[in-house]
Amino acid sequence: MNTAQTTLSLVADIGGTNTRVALANGKDILPDTIRRYSNDKFPGLESVLRQYVADEGDVTPTAACVAVAGPVRDGEATMTNLDWTIDRDTLTRATGAHTVAILNDLQAQGHALGHLDPAKIQTVLEGPQAHDNAAKLVVGVGTGFNATPVYDLAHGRVVPPSESGHANLPIRTELELRLCQFVSTAHGFPAVEDVLSGRGLERAYAFLGVEAGDPRELSAKDIMAHCDQRTDARAIEAAQLFTRILGTVCGNLSLIQLPFGGVYLVGGVARAISGHLTALGFGDAFRDKGRFAGFMGNFGVYVVHDDYAALNGSAAHLVSLAQGD
Repeated sequence: MNTAQTTLSLVADIGGTNTRVALANGKDILPDTIRRYSNDKFPGLESVLRQYVADEGDVTPTAACVAVAGPVRDGEATMTNLDWTIDRDTLTRATGAHTVAILNDLQAQGHALGHLDPAKIQTVLEGPQAHDNAAKLVVGVGTGFNATPVYDLAHGRVVPPSESGHANLPIRTELELRLCQFVSTAHGFPAVEDVLSGRGLERAYAFLGVEAGDPRELSAKDIMAHCDQRTDARAIEAAQLFTRILGTVCGNLSLIQLPFGGVYLVGGVARAISGHLTALGFGDAFRDKGRFAGFMGNFGVYVVHDDYAALNGSAAHLVSLAQGD
Protein backbone atom coordinates (compact mmCIF):
# COMPACT_ATOMS: atom_id res chain seq x y z
CA MET A 1 0.00 0.00 0.00
CA ASN A 2 1.19 3.53 -0.64
CA THR A 3 1.65 6.09 2.12
CA ALA A 4 -1.59 7.91 1.29
CA GLN A 5 -3.51 4.90 2.52
CA THR A 6 -2.04 5.11 6.02
CA THR A 7 -4.78 7.66 6.79
CA LEU A 8 -7.27 4.79 6.76
CA SER A 9 -8.68 3.05 9.83
CA LEU A 10 -8.89 -0.68 10.48
CA VAL A 11 -12.14 -2.30 11.62
CA ALA A 12 -12.91 -5.89 12.54
CA ASP A 13 -15.96 -7.99 13.38
CA ILE A 14 -14.97 -10.93 15.60
CA GLY A 15 -17.45 -13.78 15.73
CA GLY A 16 -17.18 -17.17 17.37
CA THR A 17 -16.04 -18.82 14.12
CA ASN A 18 -14.67 -16.13 11.82
CA THR A 19 -13.13 -12.68 12.01
CA ARG A 20 -13.78 -10.17 9.25
CA VAL A 21 -11.38 -7.27 8.86
CA ALA A 22 -11.47 -4.25 6.55
CA LEU A 23 -10.06 -0.78 6.01
CA ALA A 24 -12.28 2.27 6.14
CA ASN A 25 -11.97 5.77 4.78
CA GLY A 26 -13.91 7.74 7.37
CA LYS A 27 -17.30 6.03 7.66
CA ASP A 28 -16.94 4.23 4.32
CA ILE A 29 -15.79 0.61 4.28
CA LEU A 30 -13.51 -0.15 1.31
CA PRO A 31 -15.08 -3.33 -0.16
CA ASP A 32 -11.88 -4.56 -1.82
CA THR A 33 -10.12 -4.67 1.57
CA ILE A 34 -12.61 -6.97 3.34
CA ARG A 35 -10.98 -10.26 4.35
CA ARG A 36 -12.31 -13.19 6.37
CA TYR A 37 -10.17 -15.36 8.65
CA SER A 38 -11.06 -18.66 10.37
CA ASN A 39 -10.48 -18.22 14.09
CA ASP A 40 -9.42 -21.81 14.61
CA LYS A 41 -6.30 -21.17 12.50
CA PHE A 42 -5.00 -18.47 14.86
CA PRO A 43 -4.01 -18.49 18.56
CA GLY A 44 -5.51 -15.05 19.18
CA LEU A 45 -6.73 -11.78 17.72
CA GLU A 46 -3.26 -10.24 17.61
CA SER A 47 -2.07 -12.85 15.12
CA VAL A 48 -5.20 -12.34 12.99
CA LEU A 49 -4.67 -8.60 12.81
CA ARG A 50 -0.95 -8.96 12.11
CA GLN A 51 -1.80 -11.30 9.25
CA TYR A 52 -4.31 -8.79 7.89
CA VAL A 53 -1.82 -5.92 8.11
CA ALA A 54 0.68 -8.04 6.17
CA ASP A 55 -1.95 -9.08 3.61
CA GLU A 56 -2.71 -5.41 3.01
CA GLY A 57 0.90 -4.51 2.32
CA ASP A 58 2.00 -3.67 5.88
CA VAL A 59 -0.50 -0.84 6.18
CA THR A 60 -0.36 1.19 9.39
CA PRO A 61 -3.88 2.48 10.15
CA THR A 62 -4.42 5.68 12.08
CA ALA A 63 -7.13 4.06 14.20
CA ALA A 64 -8.56 0.61 14.87
CA CYS A 65 -11.87 -0.62 16.26
CA VAL A 66 -13.04 -4.18 16.76
CA ALA A 67 -16.56 -5.48 17.39
CA VAL A 68 -16.61 -8.51 19.68
CA ALA A 69 -19.25 -11.19 20.22
CA GLY A 70 -19.18 -10.90 23.99
CA PRO A 71 -19.28 -8.42 26.88
CA VAL A 72 -16.82 -5.51 26.99
CA ARG A 73 -15.79 -3.84 30.24
CA ASP A 74 -13.06 -1.30 30.96
CA GLY A 75 -11.53 -1.72 27.53
CA GLU A 76 -11.29 -5.50 27.69
CA ALA A 77 -13.50 -8.01 25.89
CA THR A 78 -14.48 -11.52 26.91
CA MET A 79 -15.56 -13.69 24.00
CA THR A 80 -18.66 -15.79 24.69
CA ASN A 81 -17.59 -18.72 22.49
CA LEU A 82 -13.84 -18.15 22.02
CA ASP A 83 -10.92 -18.19 24.45
CA TRP A 84 -9.21 -15.01 23.27
CA THR A 85 -8.00 -12.02 25.27
CA ILE A 86 -8.90 -8.75 23.54
CA ASP A 87 -7.82 -5.42 24.98
CA ARG A 88 -6.52 -2.04 23.81
CA ASP A 89 -2.88 -3.03 24.22
CA THR A 90 -3.45 -5.99 21.90
CA LEU A 91 -4.95 -3.72 19.23
CA THR A 92 -2.16 -1.19 19.52
CA ARG A 93 0.58 -3.83 19.22
CA ALA A 94 -1.06 -5.60 16.30
CA THR A 95 -1.96 -2.55 14.21
CA GLY A 96 0.28 0.30 15.31
CA ALA A 97 -2.80 2.54 15.44
CA HIS A 98 -2.75 5.61 17.70
CA THR A 99 -6.48 5.39 18.50
CA VAL A 100 -8.07 2.04 19.38
CA ALA A 101 -11.53 1.03 20.55
CA ILE A 102 -13.39 -2.17 21.46
CA LEU A 103 -17.15 -2.54 21.08
CA ASN A 104 -19.60 -5.32 21.74
CA ASP A 105 -20.82 -6.48 18.32
CA LEU A 106 -24.34 -5.26 19.03
CA GLN A 107 -22.99 -1.84 20.03
CA ALA A 108 -21.28 -1.73 16.63
CA GLN A 109 -24.61 -2.52 14.96
CA GLY A 110 -26.13 0.39 16.87
CA HIS A 111 -23.41 2.77 15.69
CA ALA A 112 -24.14 1.65 12.12
CA LEU A 113 -27.76 2.88 12.13
CA GLY A 114 -28.11 5.88 9.86
CA HIS A 115 -25.01 4.90 7.89
CA LEU A 116 -26.45 1.92 6.00
CA ASP A 117 -27.88 1.60 2.50
CA PRO A 118 -31.68 2.13 2.84
CA ALA A 119 -32.17 -0.59 0.23
CA LYS A 120 -30.83 -3.09 2.77
CA ILE A 121 -33.42 -2.22 5.42
CA GLN A 122 -36.72 -4.13 5.29
CA THR A 123 -39.86 -2.73 6.90
CA VAL A 124 -41.78 -5.23 9.03
CA LEU A 125 -44.09 -2.80 10.82
CA GLU A 126 -44.58 0.77 9.68
CA GLY A 127 -44.04 3.46 12.29
CA PRO A 128 -44.82 7.18 12.28
CA GLN A 129 -42.24 9.72 11.17
CA ALA A 130 -39.74 10.50 13.95
CA HIS A 131 -37.02 13.09 14.29
CA ASP A 132 -33.45 11.99 13.52
CA ASN A 133 -32.40 12.00 17.17
CA ALA A 134 -35.25 9.79 18.39
CA ALA A 135 -34.11 6.80 20.45
CA LYS A 136 -33.72 3.53 18.56
CA LEU A 137 -33.45 -0.10 19.60
CA VAL A 138 -31.20 -2.66 17.95
CA VAL A 139 -32.04 -6.33 18.53
CA GLY A 140 -29.57 -9.03 17.55
CA VAL A 141 -30.93 -12.49 16.72
CA GLY A 142 -28.27 -14.93 15.55
CA THR A 143 -25.99 -17.37 17.35
CA GLY A 144 -27.23 -15.63 20.49
CA PHE A 145 -29.64 -12.84 21.40
CA ASN A 146 -29.04 -9.32 22.63
CA ALA A 147 -30.66 -5.88 22.49
CA THR A 148 -29.58 -2.35 23.32
CA PRO A 149 -30.91 1.19 22.88
CA VAL A 150 -29.25 3.77 20.64
CA TYR A 151 -29.26 7.38 21.82
CA ASP A 152 -28.20 10.37 19.71
CA LEU A 153 -27.32 13.06 22.25
CA ALA A 154 -25.81 16.54 21.96
CA HIS A 155 -22.30 15.17 22.52
CA GLY A 156 -22.71 12.22 20.15
CA ARG A 157 -24.17 8.74 19.86
CA VAL A 158 -24.34 6.49 22.91
CA VAL A 159 -24.91 2.73 22.58
CA PRO A 160 -24.64 1.19 26.07
CA PRO A 161 -23.49 -2.41 26.56
CA SER A 162 -26.13 -5.01 27.35
CA GLU A 163 -26.66 -8.72 27.87
CA SER A 164 -30.42 -8.87 27.28
CA GLY A 165 -30.34 -12.44 26.02
CA HIS A 166 -29.79 -13.76 29.53
CA ALA A 167 -32.98 -12.30 30.98
CA ASN A 168 -35.92 -14.61 31.70
CA LEU A 169 -38.14 -15.74 28.87
CA PRO A 170 -41.61 -14.19 29.02
CA ILE A 171 -44.48 -16.61 29.52
CA ARG A 172 -47.92 -15.89 28.05
CA THR A 173 -49.46 -19.32 27.47
CA GLU A 174 -49.40 -22.85 28.88
CA LEU A 175 -47.44 -23.93 25.79
CA GLU A 176 -44.79 -21.27 26.44
CA LEU A 177 -44.58 -22.35 30.09
CA ARG A 178 -43.84 -25.92 29.00
CA LEU A 179 -41.29 -24.59 26.49
CA CYS A 180 -39.57 -22.67 29.32
CA GLN A 181 -39.42 -25.83 31.40
CA PHE A 182 -38.05 -27.74 28.40
CA VAL A 183 -35.21 -25.30 27.61
CA SER A 184 -34.33 -24.78 31.28
CA THR A 185 -33.13 -28.37 31.52
CA ALA A 186 -30.06 -27.36 29.49
CA HIS A 187 -28.86 -24.58 31.81
CA GLY A 188 -31.26 -24.66 34.75
CA PHE A 189 -32.67 -21.29 33.74
CA PRO A 190 -35.02 -20.37 30.83
CA ALA A 191 -33.23 -17.42 29.21
CA VAL A 192 -34.44 -15.46 26.19
CA GLU A 193 -31.43 -16.68 24.21
CA ASP A 194 -32.43 -20.30 24.83
CA VAL A 195 -35.29 -19.79 22.35
CA LEU A 196 -34.50 -16.62 20.38
CA SER A 197 -31.34 -17.77 18.60
CA GLY A 198 -30.34 -20.35 16.02
CA ARG A 199 -29.98 -23.00 18.71
CA GLY A 200 -33.22 -21.77 20.22
CA LEU A 201 -35.15 -22.39 17.02
CA GLU A 202 -33.78 -25.93 17.04
CA ARG A 203 -34.92 -26.33 20.66
CA ALA A 204 -38.41 -25.11 19.74
CA TYR A 205 -38.57 -27.77 17.02
CA ALA A 206 -37.34 -30.48 19.42
CA PHE A 207 -39.83 -29.34 22.07
CA LEU A 208 -42.76 -29.64 19.68
CA GLY A 209 -41.61 -33.16 18.81
CA VAL A 210 -41.63 -34.13 22.48
CA GLU A 211 -45.07 -32.54 22.85
CA ALA A 212 -46.33 -34.62 19.91
CA GLY A 213 -44.75 -37.86 21.16
CA ASP A 214 -42.58 -37.90 18.03
CA PRO A 215 -39.19 -36.45 19.05
CA ARG A 216 -36.97 -35.38 16.15
CA GLU A 217 -34.13 -32.93 15.71
CA LEU A 218 -33.52 -30.52 12.84
CA SER A 219 -30.94 -27.81 12.26
CA ALA A 220 -32.02 -24.16 12.17
CA LYS A 221 -30.96 -23.97 8.54
CA ASP A 222 -33.16 -26.95 7.62
CA ILE A 223 -36.08 -25.61 9.67
CA MET A 224 -35.98 -22.35 7.72
CA ALA A 225 -35.65 -24.25 4.43
CA HIS A 226 -38.81 -26.22 5.27
CA CYS A 227 -40.57 -22.96 6.16
CA ASP A 228 -39.56 -21.44 2.82
CA GLN A 229 -40.78 -24.49 0.93
CA ARG A 230 -43.70 -25.27 3.28
CA THR A 231 -42.62 -28.94 3.42
CA ASP A 232 -42.71 -29.60 7.19
CA ALA A 233 -45.66 -28.55 9.35
CA ARG A 234 -43.63 -28.87 12.53
CA ALA A 235 -40.93 -26.56 11.17
CA ILE A 236 -43.58 -23.96 10.43
CA GLU A 237 -45.07 -24.41 13.91
CA ALA A 238 -41.62 -24.03 15.51
CA ALA A 239 -40.96 -20.87 13.48
CA GLN A 240 -44.34 -19.50 14.53
CA LEU A 241 -43.64 -20.20 18.21
CA PHE A 242 -40.25 -18.54 17.81
CA THR A 243 -41.73 -15.53 15.98
CA ARG A 244 -44.47 -14.86 18.49
CA ILE A 245 -42.02 -14.97 21.40
CA LEU A 246 -39.73 -12.65 19.43
CA GLY A 247 -42.64 -10.26 18.98
CA THR A 248 -43.44 -10.37 22.71
CA VAL A 249 -39.82 -9.74 23.72
CA CYS A 250 -39.37 -6.91 21.22
CA GLY A 251 -42.62 -5.36 22.43
CA ASN A 252 -41.49 -5.58 26.04
CA LEU A 253 -38.15 -3.96 25.21
CA SER A 254 -39.90 -1.23 23.25
CA LEU A 255 -42.02 -0.29 26.25
CA ILE A 256 -38.87 -0.16 28.38
CA GLN A 257 -36.76 1.89 25.95
CA LEU A 258 -39.41 3.83 23.92
CA PRO A 259 -37.55 3.62 20.59
CA PHE A 260 -39.64 6.11 18.61
CA GLY A 261 -36.84 6.03 16.01
CA GLY A 262 -37.53 2.37 15.31
CA VAL A 263 -36.64 -1.19 16.31
CA TYR A 264 -33.94 -2.74 14.11
CA LEU A 265 -33.53 -6.52 13.97
CA VAL A 266 -30.03 -7.67 13.00
CA GLY A 267 -28.24 -11.01 12.79
CA GLY A 268 -28.35 -14.11 10.63
CA VAL A 269 -31.47 -15.65 12.17
CA ALA A 270 -33.36 -12.35 11.95
CA ARG A 271 -32.49 -12.12 8.25
CA ALA A 272 -33.39 -15.77 7.61
CA ILE A 273 -36.86 -15.50 9.17
CA SER A 274 -37.58 -11.93 7.99
CA GLY A 275 -39.79 -12.99 5.11
CA HIS A 276 -42.07 -14.93 7.46
CA LEU A 277 -42.44 -12.50 10.36
CA THR A 278 -45.75 -11.01 9.23
CA ALA A 279 -47.40 -14.30 8.32
CA LEU A 280 -46.24 -15.99 11.54
CA GLY A 281 -47.73 -13.33 13.79
CA PHE A 282 -44.85 -11.08 14.81
CA GLY A 283 -46.95 -7.91 14.61
CA ASP A 284 -49.83 -9.36 16.63
CA ALA A 285 -47.49 -10.50 19.40
CA PHE A 286 -45.55 -7.21 19.34
CA ARG A 287 -48.72 -5.16 19.85
CA ASP A 288 -50.42 -7.54 22.30
CA LYS A 289 -50.06 -5.21 25.29
CA GLY A 290 -53.65 -4.80 26.47
CA ARG A 291 -54.60 -1.14 26.82
CA PHE A 292 -51.19 -0.18 25.38
CA ALA A 293 -51.85 -2.04 22.12
CA GLY A 294 -52.55 1.19 20.28
CA PHE A 295 -49.48 2.85 21.76
CA MET A 296 -47.30 0.12 20.22
CA GLY A 297 -48.08 1.62 16.83
CA ASN A 298 -45.51 4.31 17.69
CA PHE A 299 -42.69 1.88 17.02
CA GLY A 300 -41.66 0.86 13.53
CA VAL A 301 -39.84 -2.47 13.17
CA TYR A 302 -37.19 -3.15 10.53
CA VAL A 303 -34.74 -5.89 9.54
CA VAL A 304 -31.20 -4.95 8.54
CA HIS A 305 -29.95 -7.04 5.60
CA ASP A 306 -26.33 -5.84 5.69
CA ASP A 307 -23.84 -8.49 6.72
CA TYR A 308 -21.14 -5.84 7.17
CA ALA A 309 -23.12 -3.50 9.43
CA ALA A 310 -20.80 -4.13 12.41
CA LEU A 311 -17.84 -3.02 10.29
CA ASN A 312 -19.74 0.13 9.27
CA GLY A 313 -20.62 0.83 12.88
CA SER A 314 -17.03 0.42 14.02
CA ALA A 315 -15.89 2.89 11.36
CA ALA A 316 -18.60 5.39 12.35
CA HIS A 317 -17.56 5.08 16.00
CA LEU A 318 -13.94 5.89 15.14
CA VAL A 319 -15.06 8.99 13.24
CA SER A 320 -16.98 10.12 16.32
CA LEU A 321 -13.92 9.60 18.49
CA ALA A 322 -11.79 11.62 16.07
CA GLN A 323 -14.32 14.45 16.21
CA GLY A 324 -14.13 14.48 19.98
CA ASP A 325 -17.74 13.33 20.50
